[in-house]
Amino acid sequence: MTGRLLLLRHGETEWSRTQRHTGRTDVPLTAHGRDLARAAGPIGARLLGGRSPALVLTSPRQRAADTAELAGLTDRRVDERLAEWDYGEYEGVTTNEIRAAVPGWTVWTHPCPGGETADQVQDRADAVLRDARGTLAAGDVVLVGHGHFSRVLTARWIGLPAVEGVRFAMDAPAWAVLGEERGVPQVAHANLPVDP
Repeated sequence: MTGRLLLLRHGETEWSRTQRHTGRTDVPLTAHGRDLARAAGPIGARLLGGRSPALVLTSPRQRAADTAELAGLTDRRVDERLAEWDYGEYEGVTTNEIRAAVPGWTVWTHPCPGGETADQVQDRADAVLRDARGTLAAGDVVLVGHGHFSRVLTARWIGLPAVEGVRFAMDAPAWAVLGEERGVPQVAHANLPVDP
């Protein structure tokens, strides 16, 4: 493998700023989120070492596509599998609001009624990673997506179950770099911040 996998979380939206679970809903970037997405571009260019990525994939949500565009990742394809965790009935709801009815709830430890299970999200992540690994011989692959799903991708890259994504932060927007050392998958960088 010659390439690495770079993850970029979308810029700030009103819902991410107010900590509302945002899966299916297509919430636009805030003005600040657009500034952050622009600032992510030079960081990504440095991480890529001035080379063009072999492949750039984005979530089907506009906030991810806009982040990619503003960060200078113009040659990209949409991959439906990069969509955020489907929160079902918890879409648009904060963790504190959910915990009023379900004490101790987290997406990592409890179900999302009407949404995806951790196993379903893990299966999606595994499929994305399997396809990305097939491209890494040609160079770096960039995936532009969402917070929870990027954290699942990170966990799965190093062989942990999806629920162990809780151990990785992924702010809006931030970069993560996944690579290998002598054939062993590793997290080279996690939650690299963007400062506009």
